[in-house]
Amino acid sequence: MSGPLTGMRVVEIAGIGPGPFCAMMLADHGAEVIRVERVGAPPPGRPDILLRSRRSIAVDLKQASGVAVVRDLCRKADALIEGFRPGVMERLGLAPEVLLADNPRLVYGRVTGWGQTGPLASCAGHDIDYIATSGVLHAIGAADGPPLPPLNLVGDFGGGGMLLAFGVLSALHSAQRSGKGQVVDCSMCEGSALLMSMMWSLRAAGIWTDERGRNVLDGGAHFYGTYATADGKYVAIGAIEPHFYAELCRRIGFEGDTSVTAQLDRANWPRLREQFAALFLTRTRAQWIDLLQDSDTCFAPVLGMSEAPAHPHNVARNSFIEVDDVVQPAPVPRYSQAMLAQPRAYAGAGAHTRAILHEAGYSDERIDLLQSSGVIQQAPP
Repeated sequence: MSGPLTGMRVVEIAGIGPGPFCAMMLADHGAEVIRVERVGAPPPGRPDILLRSRRSIAVDLKQASGVAVVRDLCRKADALIEGFRPGVMERLGLAPEVLLADNPRLVYGRVTGWGQTGPLASCAGHDIDYIATSGVLHAIGAADGPPLPPLNLVGDFGGGGMLLAFGVLSALHSAQRSGKGQVVDCSMCEGSALLMSMMWSLRAAGIWTDERGRNVLDGGAHFYGTYATADGKYVAIGAIEPHFYAELCRRIGFEGDTSVTAQLDRANWPRLREQFAALFLTRTRAQWIDLLQDSDTCFAPVLGMSEAPAHPHNVARNSFIEVDDVVQPAPVPRYSQAMLAQPRAYAGAGAHTRAILHEAGYSDERIDLLQSSGVIQQAPP
């Protein structure tokens, strides 16, 4: 049971959001990820799925001896990932030039909201600010309402953590050929903009407008959106192609104008959406599932988090798993030649401090000295 990244070693400087998500992805696929927590970090107050499948060492980075410990770990690592504001790692004595001098093959992955340079680089922000600046947030929401934050999926996780993972692996591929590591500068603002590439293509072609809720994929089209059902639940329809749209209209008994011309004429969309909305209110979600689930109508019920793990398709593919009684998404994607190990719950800050330092060549006497001086911390079992 090992993933395709088995043999890769990553040092993760503890943070929140995109950094841990990137580290989770790498660990899910077999990388050995060592999370560097601060001495005195409290135990997790709740299960943290983003921290699964890695070991932890607690180090005081305000002490020179603690910085030396991290430098030692990075000498034998393939990559480091961190998510501080620009300049923080430099002030700690862990700047890229320092660690790359110690280990020229090291990939130094950095994820921030604005990037390492630019007028906003040192400003505070969160996902909503980055996707607002990239043009993403403006495009999401109802036509008659304000922009709607898509959770923090687009900035933190898609444009941040996932893009950082891609950047780190790309730089590792380069390092394997050239012997030279490098810095990966991942900006959540830029990453979220990249995720909008298709919409920029549609805009260039004149078929995407800045008017929110008026486009094919943003809820403007009657054949791509969600509808309330008789029991107060929702279904999702994505019948873009004419033959799927025709099949949908036939199955739901829609007697309006079903021609391709009417389907794609934006002037018809508000009227047809009202007619679709009235029609879907005539049955419960379960009744629509019975009618449409196994057809080429591009239909799906809108499931809550409590419902999704029990859906027959998700059950058949083991899309959700339990780790220490905590339901969570399974590692993906799947591979034909590698089996991904079952994720492990996070044991807490500093749970593996002594073991990690032993592996780094530290003696018991040296570890005891570091622990007694407060440079490191070994969490109790």
